[in-house]
Order: sequence, then structure tokens, then C-alpha cells
Amino acid sequence: MLSVVLFWCLVALGQSRPTKDGDIKDVEFRMPNVQPQKPDTYLCVPMKMEEVAKYVVGFVPHANMSTAHHMLLYGCEEPGQTDKVWNCGEMSMKEKSSYTMAPVCQKGSAIIYAWAMDAPQLTLPKDVGFKVGGNSEIQWLVLQVHYKDVSNFVPPKSGSDHSGITMKVTETEQPKRAGVYLLGTDGRLDPHETVYMEAACKITEDIVMHPFAFRTHAHTHGQVNAGYRVREGQWTEVGRQTPKKPQMFYNTTDPDLTVREGDYLAARCTMTNDEDRTVHVGPTQNDEMCNFYIMYYVTGDKILRNNYCFSSGPPRWYWSKIGALNYQAAPKSASMLPGSDKLLVETMSHYDKYADPEYRELDSMDDQLLVDELLGRNGDFEDEDEEDEDEEGYGDEEEQDYDREYKTLLKLYEELNSL
Repeated sequence: MLSVVLFWCLVALGQSRPTKDGDIKDVEFRMPNVQPQKPDTYLCVPMKMEEVAKYVVGFVPHANMSTAHHMLLYGCEEPGQTDKVWNCGEMSMKEKSSYTMAPVCQKGSAIIYAWAMDAPQLTLPKDVGFKVGGNSEIQWLVLQVHYKDVSNFVPPKSGSDHSGITMKVTETEQPKRAGVYLLGTDGRLDPHETVYMEAACKITEDIVMHPFAFRTHAHTHGQVNAGYRVREGQWTEVGRQTPKKPQMFYNTTDPDLTVREGDYLAARCTMTNDEDRTVHVGPTQNDEMCNFYIMYYVTGDKILRNNYCFSSGPPRWYWSKIGALNYQAAPKSASMLPGSDKLLVETMSHYDKYADPEYRELDSMDDQLLVDELLGRNGDFEDEDEEDEDEEGYGDEEEQDYDREYKTLLKLYEELNSL
């Protein structure tokens, strides 16, 4: 298999100065004529960075939405592989593939760029760049392509694909360093319901972020994605857009917005499921995803170490889980399409659902099955209850111990989802 490990041989200057057009070079990063054989295949390819730092200041995509569902550009300390293409569909690694299977990154993962639905090229603001190589955390770049349609690559056509990106790269040190913060959820959409999928995390690092662009991502059920900064219970919109439009990076609502230590970043995806089936978050076109990307810069060289914020999503997690969010003050426009005053209301509020004992019992059974899986237990939930009834049942102390065990493991599960 063709190796695409590439080395940059540019010389960095020792001090910051404005970037001139003549300083910017094109660096091609593409799939090496691959032939994915199954829809929803995820393929990754690596590029090694040099010992001297460079700055990426723009991205030109080369892909078609009829073939590629999305492309992601990751920065890694260590990639999943170092010298060949591999299957990096981490959420579906049980599928057989002719490609070696490995994660996107073995160590250190940060998203740099994302593309979907024929989004156009992206140019960063003046004096802003993604630092790669040198003493940065990004020693490798990894390009991931999620293939939607593989009909051009299987017989009788048997073609190949070289989707990818042209990166605009400069040797000149940029005074403002760029980063991407991603919010997302796990969860499910019950049949014939409108559902709110929500995530929120506190910024715990000593940093001042300047968000300048945002991007939404969802599959066919997504109606509108919205992101917010929450400071002392006050909500300020970062951005809001429907994922049915080209999934590009759009300008933030307020270009002067800042995010600092102690603030929360929060996101909601409003989903409508008109199908007769339950839809879960997952990697295929038949699944769903809730993502909200925030592209930001900092003055200087220090960006966030923790770039991700994930929740377990509905029906387990909502903004109401964090008291400091003052979720009652969240803008109603979070579930309104831009330019519309029509509110997309949950079919049945999750607060009302949890007031229903029958629903709460069913959801507890789902949680119990999850805990049993984590503990390596066999048998189903109802059988265990029958055994308990034959004996004396749980005493109060045993029940409390089991409840603590359940909560601990559920927290572990949510933390694993956030990796």
C-alpha cells in the first residue's frame, strides 16, 4: 500500500511578523487512491510534521458530498499508524475490513478542520494559525474520510479516490494560535419525537479564548444546532445554524465574545425523528450525531489542553444536570432556526418523562443493562430481580452499595465516551 508519510522541509523564522502572500505555501494532503468497498467506511492517512514549527492558515477541500460524508483533519502526538492507510472507524471496529484497524490517534488528539456537505474553503483571520510540528503537541496530522457512497470504487467501475485538503502553510510565526473545541453527545431519539441533545462543560484552564467561527454537524434528523457561553448564569450565543446547510465554519454571532476560566460552554442539537424506529448516536448514515465545533484563537502560544466536551445525551443527560448553568435562562432561540421565530418544542419534555414512573423504570432497565455489561455480568435484568425475590431481596445497605456501584460505573462510561 502506498505510503503517504510526508515531511515538510521549510525553515521557520525566529520572530513573529505579518504573513505575506508570498510566504504561504500549498501543502497537499489527500487519500492515496484508495478503494473503500463498503458504505460508511472510515479511512485515515498520516502526515509527519517537521522539527521546526509551521502554521496552517487556510484549508481548501477536495471532496464531493455524494461520495464523502465528511472529512476531519486531526492533530496527534502519535497517530494510529505511521506509514499506511488504515480503517479508523472506531465506533464500528467490529466490521470486517481489508484495511488494518486502528484509532485515529494513539496519543494526543485535537481536531483542526472539518468538512461536510460541499462546504467551501476556509481562510483564518489575519495573524491566526494552527501551530504544527516543532515544540507543539501536534507532531502528526491525520486525515480521516468517511465514505458515504462507494459505488465508484467497486466492480465494475473499480475506481479510486483521492479526496483530501490543500493546506495553506506559512513559515512565519503567527501571534495568535488557533484551536478547536468540540461539544457532542451520545444518546437516542425515540420514534416520532422531537428531542433536545445537550452538552456542557466548564473551562478549568487559565486561558482567554476568542471564538471566531463555529460549525454544526448532524445527520438527517438534525434541525438546528446552537452553542453558548454561560458566565455566572448568563447565556450568550456563540453561534446557531441548521446542519442541513453546508456544514462549513460560519462566523460567530458576536466577534468580540471571549471565554475564560470558570465559564461554561454549552451546546444543543434539536432533533426530529419522524421514523417508526429508535435512532441512536453512531457512525453510520442510519445513525445520528450531535456536534458543535468552536474555532477560537488565543494571543500567544497556550491553547486548551482539553479540547472535547461530551455528554451521555438523552435520556440520561441534559443541561439541568449542572445547577450553575441556570438552564432556565437558556434562550428559547436555541431550538429555533435562524431567521425563524418558530420554536421546535420537545414532543414530551424530559422533565415530564422523568415524572412518569413507567418511563423512569424502563430507562433504569436500560441503565442496568449498561452496568451489567460493564461488570461482565450475564443474564438479564428481570432474571436477577426474580432471583432476589426468591431470596430476601436487597437490604437497605446492599441497595445503597449497588446504587453507588451503578453511579460509579455510569460515570466511567460517560468519561470513556468523552475520550
